[in-house]
Amino acid sequence: MSLDAKDVAKVAKLSRLKLTTEELTQFQQQLGKILDYVELLNEADTDDVEPMAHAFDITNVFREDEVKPSVEREQALKNAPQSDGKYFLVPQIIEGAK
Repeated sequence: MSLDAKDVAKVAKLSRLKLTTEELTQFQQQLGKILDYVELLNEADTDDVEPMAHAFDITNVFREDEVKPSVEREQALKNAPQSDGKYFLVPQIIEGAK
């Protein structure tokens, strides 16, 4: 598939790029090669290939959640600038929130 300089200039404008004439020519050739390769991929027979979201048949690999001992609340709040004894107190940053 061949691209003309107008096509490349349009892509450059949409990408907010200012290209010189030499760059337009260079990218015209490079983008043309990329599109030719994509066209080559379109020739692959995929009629018997089932659509998939991932190339490998994988499942959730995360570990199970387990309750484990943690830092005691008093120790966690010890160096807090402000707390109510149960939670950290922080300044309100969203207007209208309670």
